[in-house]
Amino acid sequence: MSYPEWSLFPRHLSAPSWVEEFVQIVQKNQPIINSYEHNKFDSDEVLKALEPDLESNGWQVETGKKDKQKIFRPVLYGDGGKTRVSYEIDGWNPEHKIVLEVESGRGWQGNAFYRDLIRTSIIQDADFLILGMRLSYSYGNVKNQNDYLKAKEQLDAVYASGRLSLPFKGILIFGW
Repeated sequence: MSYPEWSLFPRHLSAPSWVEEFVQIVQKNQPIINSYEHNKFDSDEVLKALEPDLESNGWQVETGKKDKQKIFRPVLYGDGGKTRVSYEIDGWNPEHKIVLEVESGRGWQGNAFYRDLIRTSIIQDADFLILGMRLSYSYGNVKNQNDYLKAKEQLDAVYASGRLSLPFKGILIFGW
């Protein structure tokens, strides 16, 4: 299997040009972020590795934990048109209206996958979601759990069932 593993949903959607650009950025950084090699690597470290290449391609990327280093996107507006509710996200591509979320240890076990689906679904102007999940995660007695595969199976079920309608034009999930 090539690195990174990735899938685009819904399955009938042909990949927009930005998908190849994004996948190439992740691929270029494989030696730094590959979860098979870096078991303790967290999502902040992945973002830090991807940040220079993403920013050179027009992305805004979270660079730290201070408010001025975070990326916020509006959810609700209030009086005077001011943002009343906003959510913090890992990255934003204003040209293609893509929200980026990269998850690590709590990606599957901590239900961050589900939280990301719901929270990003109500962000204004978000046409696409890119969701990064670990290819290998070990904790306690569990060794090499593939969070990407588990999340991909859930997205297959969501789209195949037709019972939950997500507002995105597409979701790209990738395994790092």
